[in-house]
Amino acid sequence: MHLEMASAVSPPEEAEAVGCIQCQKGSKLVLFVTGHCHWMCDYCPLSENRREVDVMFANERPCNTVEEVIEEAKAMNATGTGITGGDPLMAKERSLEAIVKLKQEFGENHHIHLYTSIPFATEFAEEFAEAGLDEIRFHLLKLDLQRYRETIASCVAAGLCVGVELPAEPDEEERFYDLLEELRDSGIDFLNLNELEITTGNQAEMELRGFNLSSEMTAGAEGSAELASALKERVECALLGIEDPHDGSLREPYGYHLKFCTASFKDAGQLRARFRRRAGHTLRPHEQLTDDDTILFGSLYTSSSLVENDRREILDATGISADWLYHDPQMNRIEMPVELAEELAEVVNAPVAVIEVHPTHERLEVSLVWLNNHRP
Repeated sequence: MHLEMASAVSPPEEAEAVGCIQCQKGSKLVLFVTGHCHWMCDYCPLSENRREVDVMFANERPCNTVEEVIEEAKAMNATGTGITGGDPLMAKERSLEAIVKLKQEFGENHHIHLYTSIPFATEFAEEFAEAGLDEIRFHLLKLDLQRYRETIASCVAAGLCVGVELPAEPDEEERFYDLLEELRDSGIDFLNLNELEITTGNQAEMELRGFNLSSEMTAGAEGSAELASALKERVECALLGIEDPHDGSLREPYGYHLKFCTASFKDAGQLRARFRRRAGHTLRPHEQLTDDDTILFGSLYTSSSLVENDRREILDATGISADWLYHDPQMNRIEMPVELAEELAEVVNAPVAVIEVHPTHERLEVSLVWLNNHRP
């Protein structure tokens, strides 16, 4: 499977959240700290293997400890971390531990943001700030700001950058326009609107609400992008002091930045950028990065009893540096440059293939092309 091509990353918008800027560049580690959550929102996109399961992932890598999370952050040379779930407040101590250890390992400039839908006790804000959290994003359940006001105020007082992040539900248009006004005096720095996605995890619930895909090329729900764009235009017109084209009204600036992120960019743009970054820091000498941001290499399949002999024969016959050959004992193969594999396929009595993998910790195999008829 190949990911769709994504457009180049646009320059950051003025007043855009640091967490968003780093995500767009693909330089931010995604720390899924737990699958537990209070609310079971019908639009939740989580897959069954993560939903309501107390598991931890750093990017695509399952982790049991924060030390493993740090290993994955190093593998991609992360400039920051986004902590998500589930809800990280359902694993509060684990989240705090991760923040502290990531800051200790990478320094104060390692930017950390956290998502939550819980209007938590006000004293928690200081705990997170002291641990090193830089930015917090609130998901307002049922778009109800009132229940979060005290918690948001405590986070602002603790010195955190505070925002609200929501999916743009096309059947809640009137409520979203009201929310724009309510957020004026809330103290937030930004409002992020994401295109509502229809996934395997929420498809049944989205069908019950009457939502359809906007096109075959995206997971976005029909009408979501249009609503988010109109809301963004209202905030921008107010900032510029010009009339809102939708109702002709002049409004005072809202005092916060509004960003809209499409489903296709989140899935293809941000993910591809992160894959590309990780590949750039983990690519082995014999591997090459494709235009699809996957890794390509050749392989000769062997056995544990023959691997050293096969490896020595390749080195002696080709004069290639030993660094350009890699033994994968789990797959029983000797990996090498594609060009060398193509040459060997014609002369050896062993299976030879070209393999394509994702540049993730588990190196998910996405294609295999046999170069000769000696298949295992």
